[in-house]
Amino acid sequence: MPYTVHQHLEYSFWATTRMTDTLSQLDEEILNREIKSSFTSIAKTLLHIWDAEVIWLNRMKGMSLLDWPSKNFHGDCKMILEGVVESSKDLQSFINMKGCDFLTEKISYKNLKGDSFEDVVEDLIYHIVNHGAYHRGQITTLLHQLGTSKIQSTDIIVYLRSLKK
Repeated sequence: MPYTVHQHLEYSFWATTRMTDTLSQLDEEILNREIKSSFTSIAKTLLHIWDAEVIWLNRMKGMSLLDWPSKNFHGDCKMILEGVVESSKDLQSFINMKGCDFLTEKISYKNLKGDSFEDVVEDLIYHIVNHGAYHRGQITTLLHQLGTSKIQSTDIIVYLRSLKK
């Protein structure tokens, strides 16, 4: 059976959950420690992943946000970890609820700068999952730099193998 966009969203949720399981075992200080990267901490990288999923989900619902959702976030790392998992699940649930025909629809939206775009939903989903995987990889690198060695793999082949068990 061919790999589907629905499986890709399931993979993303699985990988996000594995990553947050690993991170929830760590001291909050490690998640907030400043380190040179695209985002200056693991917590800020997680907020970016969360922001992106919320923004894209809103766009697919017909709403274009004008600012980053986390702009005024003042919660702790536990709330960030829960939010990242919840946004991944919300995206998966929304796409499953909309059905397969929605995947081929073109949606119009504006980015945070106000520029207009139109894209096919399925293309956006592959982008969102790839974006999350990219930043989970950054988090893995940051964890290694911070001395953490017990990190669960979020590789897609590990996910696919887990389905065969």
